[in-house]
Amino acid sequence: MWRNWAGNQAMSPAQVMHPRGTDEIAAAVKEAASGGRRVKAIGSGHSFTGIGLTDGVLLQLDRHAELIKVDQESKQVTVAAGMPLSTLNATLIENGLGLTNMGDIDVQTVSGAISTGTHGTGRASGSIAHQVAGLELALADGSVVNCSRQERPELFEMARVGLGALGVITAVTFQAEPMFALTADERPMPLDDVLDGFEELVAGNEHFEFYWFPHTRVALTKRNNRSTELAPLSRRRAWVDDELLSNKVFEATCRAGALMPRIIPGINKVAARALSARTYTDVAPHVFTSPRKVRFCEMEYAVPRADLPAVFRELTTLPESMGERISFPVECRVAPADDIPLSTASGRDSAYIAVHVFRGTRFDRYFDAVEKLMGTVAGRPHWGKLHNLDAAVLRERYPRFDDFLAVRRELDPEGVFRNAYLDRVLGPV
Repeated sequence: MWRNWAGNQAMSPAQVMHPRGTDEIAAAVKEAASGGRRVKAIGSGHSFTGIGLTDGVLLQLDRHAELIKVDQESKQVTVAAGMPLSTLNATLIENGLGLTNMGDIDVQTVSGAISTGTHGTGRASGSIAHQVAGLELALADGSVVNCSRQERPELFEMARVGLGALGVITAVTFQAEPMFALTADERPMPLDDVLDGFEELVAGNEHFEFYWFPHTRVALTKRNNRSTELAPLSRRRAWVDDELLSNKVFEATCRAGALMPRIIPGINKVAARALSARTYTDVAPHVFTSPRKVRFCEMEYAVPRADLPAVFRELTTLPESMGERISFPVECRVAPADDIPLSTASGRDSAYIAVHVFRGTRFDRYFDAVEKLMGTVAGRPHWGKLHNLDAAVLRERYPRFDDFLAVRRELDPEGVFRNAYLDRVLGPV
């Protein structure tokens, strides 16, 4: 029995394999297909949806995680698909390089992160998939192909956020840049001030995001901008803020709230009043990412950026109007429009709203209400986070949805890579 990080998805595949190298992956796919079995590759299991589940052959890529090539002249780095983002970041730093943007969690594998459209926050810098310069894939017939903007560009544009539906990604080439530092400015603000000045806050910072504490009118804002001199947090301050308070104390309050939901509003108000400002400068990955040890379930929607203030104000009324008690902050980030057909930012500047609940807590009513609200502005769900939409609805929200399906039919006509989740969000092959 395999379970994901959050514990809300499980599977018992017919066979589990740990291939090492592209040839072993391709051979495993070909053998499974010839035997009429379906195939899925899995990484760290950090998706909350069933996107990686299978009853056939499961390829765990933990032994396929090495550095393949660093090209200092082009600043391109090629790694095996099973490499975790944390290892990628460390490898880039060792070579004096870095990615332009990152999400706030780095435990995912590179292939899982790009396949689900994982992103950070950026005024002009897009998702992790948007920083991909080339891909190597094992297709359903066991062949191996490479694609980029120059080589098989029609496949490249689809496969960057491919949901695991087009093939098994075996290697990823990232377009990096020289290593840089970020100054993090974190401070609480009244939520109404954040929403009133949202466009100015986004325009005035390279990376802006905020967290709203339900049952309060307070938000924690985070502004990250490039810098030339390092001034990291002391080891003690980093431990107190990021390990003790953000993980150990927060988990204790979540557990208490799960046992006695009526105390959650009071806990959140105390936490909001206790927020303090801090400023530090460190190499970019140490600013972009944070340790997340408290387990949760999550839903996230991308909405048109201009709609964010109005939608978020409506969201803040949901917990009280429904009688729900929500302990986890609601996160808001941004991304520029990109050209990836199934990217949640495809063709439009976007803002992301992510809602969470402590693992083991009922979330159906709350998430359903959030999803209904996001639908009023044609919101697009994160592919790796919980949602209930199907192909009929998603086709209306992605202009190039049918183009993606055409490539899928061409590459996997027998549905070797399909599973229940893909059948729902893409339709059957």
